[in-house]
Amino acid sequence: MKLEVFEGKTKEEAKAKALESLKITEEEAYIKEEEIKGKLFKATTYKCSVIKYSDIADFIKNKLNELLNNMNLEVKFETNVRNEQINIKMYSDNNSILIGRNGQTLMAIQTILRQIVHNEIGIYPYILLDVENYKEKKISQLERNAKKIAHEVQKTKIDVSLDNMNSYERRIIHNALANIKNISTSSEGEEPNRHIVIRYKEDE
Repeated sequence: MKLEVFEGKTKEEAKAKALESLKITEEEAYIKEEEIKGKLFKATTYKCSVIKYSDIADFIKNKLNELLNNMNLEVKFETNVRNEQINIKMYSDNNSILIGRNGQTLMAIQTILRQIVHNEIGIYPYILLDVENYKEKKISQLERNAKKIAHEVQKTKIDVSLDNMNSYERRIIHNALANIKNISTSSEGEEPNRHIVIRYKEDE
């Protein structure tokens, strides 16, 4: 797996060459644009480094398969790419081992895969690993609990600090409460003790 490089006199020309050569749309690939300063009398040119998300997904699946084989786990995969995010859903007879306590094993595998891709091509892709519907259920539960607490804060006007959470969980809650009237959220504390505070906000 490698980034393919195309050059042109303008960014648009370099990108157009890449998309035409690979027969893809801009949404189907990771694209990095660079300006190459010309020396002396040479003109400035532009470089476009491109790799298809489908190629990254295939690479990740192969590495994931190797990792899980070393754990003596047989797993089936369901993969799709949406909004620059590579989603991989896993199905196994040992879901509890894949997930780990509070999802820690699943999160660790996801972190390892991102680092492997970075070592290979120098980028950190957006990867979402899930075991059947574990993360979907967890997201729904986090959103429900956060909204319930936010409605209590609306009534009492008393700020509430939530339990410590990782950055992924905090982002879910920030997004879930972003449009609730008279509510604001902020992340406070130092890792690994960082948490969200839900606050009452007066009408402006």
